[in-house]
Amino acid sequence: MNIVVLLKQVPDTETKIRIGAGGKSIDTSDIKWIISPYDEYAVEAALRLQDSAGAKVTILSMGPERVVESIRTALAMGADHGVLVDDPASEGSDGLGKAKVLAAALGSMDFDLIFCGHRAVDDDENQVGIMVAELMSLPHLGLAVSIEVADGKVTIQRPIEGAKVTLEGTLPALVTFGGAHAIWNPRYASLPGIMKAKKKPLETKTLADLGLSAADVGAQGAKVKVTSMELPAERQAGRKLEGDTGEKAKELVRLLHEEAKVI
Repeated sequence: MNIVVLLKQVPDTETKIRIGAGGKSIDTSDIKWIISPYDEYAVEAALRLQDSAGAKVTILSMGPERVVESIRTALAMGADHGVLVDDPASEGSDGLGKAKVLAAALGSMDFDLIFCGHRAVDDDENQVGIMVAELMSLPHLGLAVSIEVADGKVTIQRPIEGAKVTLEGTLPALVTFGGAHAIWNPRYASLPGIMKAKKKPLETKTLADLGLSAADVGAQGAKVKVTSMELPAERQAGRKLEGDTGEKAKELVRLLHEEAKVI
C-alpha cells in the first residue's frame, strides 16, 4: 500500500502575525515555520497504517527551500520519501493553483491513498484537498477520525453533531483529517529517526517537470486574489457594573440602548 501525504508548511500558531509592507500578505521575516497541525494528523494516520499494514509513506509539498525542514520532520517521524515542488513561478497560487500543482505531481506517483489535513491553519480555506480529489476524479472522504483499509476499499468515520457517520470509498481515494488532537496525537521524531531522515530520499521538482507553466498556476493563473489584509481591531476593555441586581440590569439596558445601540 502506498500513501502520499500532502503537507503544508505554515507559521507557528504562537507566532505574532504582522502585515507586510504591501498590505496584501504577512511579514514572513522572523517567523518560525511548522507543519500545519491537521497535516500532521494526516502524517500520523499514514504512519499508523505503515505500522499495521506495511504501507509506504511519501510526503508531497510545494513551496520554497525552507519547506524541506518540514518534510524532513515528517521523514524523521517515519515517512519514507519526500517530494518538494519548488518553483518561484508557483508563488501567489490560489487554492485551485495549489491543487493543480499537487495533482500534477501526484500524476507521476504510485499511490493507493492520499492523506491531508482538511484545512491549513494559515489561510483556513478547506479547499485544496477537495480540489485535488476533483481534479484527479478520486473519491473524497472528509474529516476522518478513524480509518480502515481492506479489500480495495477505505472506510472512515467522521463526526456529525452528537454522533458519527461511516463513509466508504474505493481505492484510490483521498482522505482528509480533522478531529481532536487526542485522536491523531502525532508521534515525536526519535533521535534515530532524525538521523535516518538525513539519508532518506527527497526529490525537488519544478513546474516544467510537471508539465505546468506560470500561466497555469501562481499569481498569473490565480482566480482569487488578496486585495488587502488588516489586523482585527483591538478589543476595548470591559466594564464592571456596580450596585444591586436591579440597578445593574437597568444600567445594562441603558448602555445597550444608548452606547452599544444594539437594542
